[in-house]
Amino acid sequence: MREAGTTGAQNFYLTDANLQRLLRRIAPTLAGRWAQQLADFGAWVATEVDAAAAYTDRFAPPILEARDHDGDLQTRVISNPRYDAVHHQVYDWGIVGLNHGPSAEPFLLTFAMGYLLAQADISLHCPATLTGAVAYVLDRLAPPELRDRYLPDLIRRDGRAWTGATWATERQGGSDMGAAATTARVAGGGIELTGLKWFCSNAAADIALVTARPEGAPPGSKGLGLYLVPRLRPDGSANRYRIRRLKDKLGTRGLPTGEIELCGTYAQEVAPPPHGFKAMMDALEFSRVHNAMASAGVQRRAFAEALAYAARRQAFGSTLAAFPMVRALLLDMLVELEASVALAFEAARSFYLAARDPAARPWLRTVTALAKYRTAEQAVWSASRAIEIFGGVGYTEEFVTARLLRDAQVLTVWEGPANIQALELLRLMKEGQGGFESFAQRIDAVVSTAPPSLDDAVGAIRAALNDCHHAVGHIREHPDDAPYHGRRLLDLTADTLSAALLLEEAVVDIDGGDARKAIVVRRFIVHRLRPESPRGLAPIDDPAQRHFDAIIRYETVPMGAQVERSPAALSSPACGSPRDG
Repeated sequence: MREAGTTGAQNFYLTDANLQRLLRRIAPTLAGRWAQQLADFGAWVATEVDAAAAYTDRFAPPILEARDHDGDLQTRVISNPRYDAVHHQVYDWGIVGLNHGPSAEPFLLTFAMGYLLAQADISLHCPATLTGAVAYVLDRLAPPELRDRYLPDLIRRDGRAWTGATWATERQGGSDMGAAATTARVAGGGIELTGLKWFCSNAAADIALVTARPEGAPPGSKGLGLYLVPRLRPDGSANRYRIRRLKDKLGTRGLPTGEIELCGTYAQEVAPPPHGFKAMMDALEFSRVHNAMASAGVQRRAFAEALAYAARRQAFGSTLAAFPMVRALLLDMLVELEASVALAFEAARSFYLAARDPAARPWLRTVTALAKYRTAEQAVWSASRAIEIFGGVGYTEEFVTARLLRDAQVLTVWEGPANIQALELLRLMKEGQGGFESFAQRIDAVVSTAPPSLDDAVGAIRAALNDCHHAVGHIREHPDDAPYHGRRLLDLTADTLSAALLLEEAVVDIDGGDARKAIVVRRFIVHRLRPESPRGLAPIDDPAQRHFDAIIRYETVPMGAQVERSPAALSSPACGSPRDG
């Protein structure tokens, strides 16, 4: 089963020139060694996974079997065979296992696989992400006896890999994990957990990381421990927890998400208070990078579907793609997609660096908050714009665009919504935390390498960075104002960093005689950093429209064609700028 009207793409990797170029730039050796594996994976995702996702979403979501044949309570989630098949196979591809063992590969590789996987099915990408997060914590933070006992089953690639989950959300706390009421007490040969976890993705997992408060521990996040809960007890019997129900959700219908009641559940300690919260946050950090990858993946699929439809749909005597307004929308989708990919892979690269150098952690936390926020917001926007290009048919469940929009919305919520990312950013921007310093250094490093032909873009980015300096300075001097400005600071810094990352790519391409990315970064700057006044119409001289076919197809744009706005226009604030006021 495959939704109607799709691109018919047979390989999500080979049709993504932007991804291939990015990987060759930031990890040339890795990209060369794994090009064939990524191509094979891209083919599997575009065909088998995509077809299974369409079938599961429309006809066969998971169900909860609450009682056995004798009428006794049990916990059993039943998924359809097509979902089960691809769910087992994704681990055989190494999306978790490649990062562990004596020949471990960088996480950048499996993050890229996550980007490809999410283009077909976020309901499959989520459990793969959570399994990877559990494996990451076990490998790096768990006591050796726990790591040696459970990690091998999570990283195997023989069709029998375990899957993992992170159960932290509770009804009374939501994103505030410090409000957790689940308790932990020493009992027998282990620890027993009692409480209710309210929103548990991959509810049928074989093993889960769970936050709980030991008896006598203080309130708040400092009183939380982190525990490992297996589906089966050491004697092989079912562990004592119950899935009360599966959530009826807007999207990700193939993913079993449940309310899980812990009833004296057998567990083992991964990290005691006050280290439990930090250990769970490490898992969350891993998942946030994958969330950014999934968001960029949704944008890629939405753009590809919209472009393919616009290229063949006839209206008013021509194809939709021939009309300037449709072209402008497609270009905007493409520019936002490339910005999101740049952000997501900057977070992925930073995750790799921080694993080896603790001094890189402030930058990792900063870029992860920005990437998680911005890419998720743009995933919803892009999915919505794709439906707009399709028109009424794109709103029907026969087309993948409807599923993309429903699934994209959860990406703004998973791993902390925008306000949580804003609070994280505000913490990092405080004096002595290193967040803003690492942010400014990263952008300075980019603009200092740009050639004179990109001086206009450099000027606009430097002006935006100066705005960031003023904003952070104000917040540091007036900390009581910070909660009022968190979202605006999140937007300002995300846009500034995105522009800088696109500029970094443009510098490389210009050295090779290609002005395509220079047009992309200038269009991004005009729309994001210095939006045009809505009160007037600018002269029509848009190189993105003139070179539409080359930009869409990732062909070379000759030098001299890249100037979209004069340097003055790019570096001067326009009426209606989000910085006003």
